[in-house]
Amino acid sequence: MKKVVISGASSGIGLALARYYLERGSVVAGIARRGELLQNLASEFPGKVFCYALDVRNAVALQNAAQDFLSRVGVPDIVIANAGVSRGTLTEYAEDIDAFQQVIDINVLGIVKTFQPFLVPMREAKQGTLVGIASVAGFRGLPGAGAYSASKAAAITYLESLRVELRESGVQVVTICPGYIKTPMTDVNPYPMPFILEPEEAAKRMVRAIESGKKFTVIPWQMGLVGRILKLLPNWLYDLVFKKAPYKPRNF
Repeated sequence: MKKVVISGASSGIGLALARYYLERGSVVAGIARRGELLQNLASEFPGKVFCYALDVRNAVALQNAAQDFLSRVGVPDIVIANAGVSRGTLTEYAEDIDAFQQVIDINVLGIVKTFQPFLVPMREAKQGTLVGIASVAGFRGLPGAGAYSASKAAAITYLESLRVELRESGVQVVTICPGYIKTPMTDVNPYPMPFILEPEEAAKRMVRAIESGKKFTVIPWQMGLVGRILKLLPNWLYDLVFKKAPYKPRNF
C-alpha cells in the first residue's frame, strides 16, 4: 500500500492523480483550499483519504498537516506538489503586481513548502519520491503569461537543484512538465491547445513516469518535441512567431 501526498487534489490533475492512486489501493493525503471537495473524495474512498484544507502559501499549515499525516500513517512514498494557478498578466498594469505575486508564491514557493516538512523524514528513511508539476510553459516566455512562464521556469530549475542535492540520499526528485490538460485552468484559454489530454489520461501517464524513475518528463511526448524546438529557436525568430499570439485572459 503506497502512501501518497498530493497538493491541489480537489480538481484537475491533482484530483485525477488522487483517484488513480486510490483506485489502486493507496492511502492519499489530499491538500487543497476547497475542503468540501476533498471531503467528497473522502466519502468515495472511506478510510483512504486524509483531508487537509489549506493554502500551500501557508508553510505553518503545511507543516502541521505533514506532522499529522506522519504520525497517523508514516513517511510517504510519494509527495506530489501539484497545486498551481495560471493567470494572464501584463507588466504595464499596476493591478497585475498582485497577480504576479500570487502566481510565483503558489507555483514556486508552494512546491518548496509542500516538500519541506517531508524531506527530513524521507531522507532518514532513505526512500521516497518528490514530484514537482511544472509545465512546458516554463521552456520559453509566453506573451501575456509572464508570471506563469516565469513561475514554471523557476520550478524546473528549483527541482533540478533539489534533485542534485538529494543525489544518493535515497530520495528521488521527478520533474513533470505537462502540456495542455483539460482542466478549469485551461478552459478559459481563447486559443488552440494542441495535443490536449483529459486529466485522467494525463494522470495515468504521470504515474507511469514516476514509477519508471524518470527524472524529467514532458506529457504528452509531442509537447516535449514542441518544447525542444521552441528552446532551439533564435530569439529573433521566436519573437516573430509569437508576437501576435493570443493572450490568456486577465479578468478571471
